[in-house]
Parts: sequence; structure tokens; C-alpha cells
Amino acid sequence: MDHASLALLIDALSFAAQQHRNQRRRDPDASPYINHPIDLIRVLSVEGGVHDPQILCAALLHDVLEDCATEPQELLERFGAEICNLVMEVSDDTALPKVERRRQQVLRARSASQGARLIKLADKICNIRQMPVNWDDSRSQSYFDFAAEVITQVRGTHMGLESLFDQAFANRSAGGEFNER
Repeated sequence: MDHASLALLIDALSFAAQQHRNQRRRDPDASPYINHPIDLIRVLSVEGGVHDPQILCAALLHDVLEDCATEPQELLERFGAEICNLVMEVSDDTALPKVERRRQQVLRARSASQGARLIKLADKICNIRQMPVNWDDSRSQSYFDFAAEVITQVRGTHMGLESLFDQAFANRSAGGEFNER
């Protein structure tokens, strides 16, 4: 990775950390939310061999429009059109009810760009691996079904990441604990 790409990635990490600074994951340790976007870029880069700095930056920023007081214009000005467009492409309209947001996400997945598909794959892998242990069976099954629907729409994007999703899905749906390292 060249110096400019590395600087961009570090700036995206810093921005995401600042935006998510007061958010916590719903895991037993209430870990910092920023761990989730960091895990996405680890899955993409280390496990999936994806090294495109635009995709990695967008993965770091993938939840800032949904979960933070961040506007697309801010992303556009700081990170450029390609990253902004990728983040917008993977962001849900939070004004919609959850059921409709999920339905829209499934519908949009098939026509998503390659970069957005990769981010969706990594996001669903991480979400399945890190599913809150306090969710009841119904809530967990609902997320499994939803995640599988999204991944079905992006099959053929990256066989390695798809295999990682399948492994995580099979392990978690069988009630096992996923050990990713």
C-alpha cells in the first residue's frame, strides 16, 4: 500500500473512531463499537485478501451514516466520491421500519457494486460471528435468515468470503461458538 493510501486508511479509521466514540457493542463485554468496523477490514484484508484502499476505507465508515450524526457531504468532502458512494450504497434508510430496511437491503444487494458487495459480505460474516449471546432463538434465527438472504444476492462476488460466511453461519446456527483466530 502506498503512502497516500495508508494515510487515507488511517484517516478513515480515526474518523470512524471519533464518530463511534460513545457507542458500545451488544456483546457481554460491551466492547467499543469501533471494534466492529476494524474487524470488517481485518476480514476483508487478512482473511479475504482484499487490499483496495477505497473499499477498506468504506468498510471502516460503513455505519457512520446510519448510526452517527454524519452527513454524506462530510464523507464526500473528506474522503472523496468513491468512498462516499460506497458508504451510501451499504447504508440503510434509518427512517424506515426495521422490516422494510431489511427488505430494501436484500433488494439492493443484487445490483450493488463489487465494493459494496464485499463490504456486505464482511459485515454479515462479522455480525454472525459476533451475534449477541443474549438474543433469544427467535431473534437470532431472524438475523440468520436475513443475513442468508443478503448473501444469496451477492453470491459469486468472492468465493473465499462466501465460504467464511457459510462456515460462520453453519457454526452459529448449530449453536457453536465461533473461534475466528
